Amino acid sequence: MPSGAQSNVLRGKVALVTGGSRGIGLAIAAALAEQGCRIALASRHQSDLEHVRHRLPRKTAETLARQCDVRDPISVEELLSAIEGRFHHLDILVNNAGTAHPNLPVSKLPLEVWQEVVETNLTGMFLVTRAALPLMRSGSAVVNNLSIAAKRIFPGSSAYNASKHGALGFTNTLREELREKGIRVIALLAGATNTAAWDALWPEAPRKKMMAPETVAKALVNALTLPLEATVEELTILPRAGTL
Repeated sequence: MPSGAQSNVLRGKVALVTGGSRGIGLAIAAALAEQGCRIALASRHQSDLEHVRHRLPRKTAETLARQCDVRDPISVEELLSAIEGRFHHLDILVNNAGTAHPNLPVSKLPLEVWQEVVETNLTGMFLVTRAALPLMRSGSAVVNNLSIAAKRIFPGSSAYNASKHGALGFTNTLREELREKGIRVIALLAGATNTAAWDALWPEAPRKKMMAPETVAKALVNALTLPLEATVEELTILPRAGTL
């Protein structure tokens, strides 16, 4: 689809990107802004949001940047209330907020690390989605950034694997529940992407073999601009180099 046609499809749409201050989230927010979307950015750190808001393409009509801890139901409700007050509805929800953990076997993984990862990657996705659905209508889309860890096993990443496998089950259930409402649900399964998450997962990882976050964002924009009678249920994107 020509870039101009894409812009016509998404121009003026309201998009919320959680974890939008860096990595894939920031790349997705920038790509949607480039298409003329109105952007709501959420992150745990307000200072990061204020910095990135000014880096978005000027094609976006309006930007709302708000601190939010997706693990906290009250914080999530305040975020969606702010979006409703500013934009009145929501067209695209990108559940991108997530965290990883150091490579550790189950026998050595601290409970608090397990809880933080599962609460952020799985419970946070549930809380944001539940709060966002009343603002969404037919033609809207929910995108859950899961990573290929939702389908593959990586030893030493038990909490991360478990959270992503659980998030895929949540995503598949949500899709079936929302079909009759005309809301598309996309599972974004990205392979190795050059983001700060590798600082915890694998500091010595071969970054040059990875995809850029902008590559993942471009593929997602293409999926979101499909005609409404079609959808991409799972969007798998892998580095050309294969599994690292």
